Formats: sequence, structure tokens, C-alpha cells
Amino acid sequence: MIIMPVKEGENIEKALKKFKRKYERTGVLKELRRRQYFTKPSVAKREAKQHAIYVAHMNRDDE
Repeated sequence: MIIMPVKEGENIEKALKKFKRKYERTGVLKELRRRQYFTKPSVAKREAKQHAIYVAHMNRDDE
């Protein structure tokens, strides 16, 4: 649970912006999207390997 203390007379827009920033840092939404469906471990490994290859190619092209 995120607790946001709001000071007396603080602008609600500013407090809402602080809340959104704090909420994004916790990673709740990212975790929720990750848990929406099950990914087999073999598929996850394959995707990670493909991503590593892609990043390696991008880094090699930049040099």
C-alpha cells in the first residue's frame, strides 16, 4: 500500500504527480502485466536469448 502524506494547503495536482511517480517506481503495474499470462520457462529462455542477440547486434553496429 502506498501512503502519500499531503501537506496542508498543498496543490492536489502536485500531490497526484508525486503519487504517480511513487506508484511507477514500485513496479506494481509492470508485475501485474507480467502475471496476466503464464510463459513457459523454455519460452522465456528463448526470448531472453533472442533479446541478448539483438542487443549484441545493435551494440556491434554502433561501433
